[in-house]
Amino acid sequence: MQVRFARAGIIVALLQISMFIHLATAAIASEADETSSARTAPLLEALAIDELVDTFRDEGVFHAEELQTAMFPGRGEERWPKLVADIYDPERMIQILGAELEAATKPWHIDPLVDFFDSELGRRILRLEISARQAFLEPGVEEASGDHLDLLRNSDPERHELLTEFAETNDLVEANVKTAINANMAFQMGLNNAGAFGPMREEGQMLREIWMQQDAIRSETARWLMSYLSLAYQPLSDAELQRYIDFSRSEAGHSLNHTLFVAFNELFQVISYDLGEAAAQFLAGEEL
Repeated sequence: MQVRFARAGIIVALLQISMFIHLATAAIASEADETSSARTAPLLEALAIDELVDTFRDEGVFHAEELQTAMFPGRGEERWPKLVADIYDPERMIQILGAELEAATKPWHIDPLVDFFDSELGRRILRLEISARQAFLEPGVEEASGDHLDLLRNSDPERHELLTEFAETNDLVEANVKTAINANMAFQMGLNNAGAFGPMREEGQMLREIWMQQDAIRSETARWLMSYLSLAYQPLSDAELQRYIDFSRSEAGHSLNHTLFVAFNELFQVISYDLGEAAAQFLAGEEL
């Protein structure tokens, strides 16, 4: 199972994190959550989290259909789509993302982040990033973007270098490789714990098998990522793209990038585990 994540605003990877901090009493915890939510609400709105989550849901449904065809064709025709819809429930995804942003975003970073993503350029970038992800679900678009990237490398090396600089500034390839590896492991754990393999497999064995694929994952991820960036940022001028790179290098931009990687890491692990657990119901040939 390959997970590809390119952010809206910032592209991210994943780590197992604690979602909530329990304070001494429920009343204190509730008050803290409300204060934190109010503090980060403008940032969540500026990052268009609702639109981003809707896009992930559409991607999830699309790839879940491919998963069904590959793993248990002809089974789960009615129940699988319902299970997938529950797994990709937008409210649940927003809760997971919002909790990490609330816990990790430094208060003094919120204003500069909101200022950038509420600016004309920031709003335009978000629209372009989300639109490019949606476009990649259409047949032939990803392949065409890859062809365009190859042409760009030769016809406009300075532009290609800017896209590469953006990817390197945000550590996008390695972060997305980690996302894929961790999500694949979570998916295998979901299958394993639900009995898809019969006798329980050792975690170390599954992890070794996944790590053996890391070179192929890295190559595929780099190709997909650069193709995505070439499509998403095509309407931006070199000067506008450079402004985005400069923002990514700022203290606030770097911090947000890291925070979002952690938040989406948690999201994809939860989703991948649940997909594995759900898929296990159909692998034996009988729906449980």
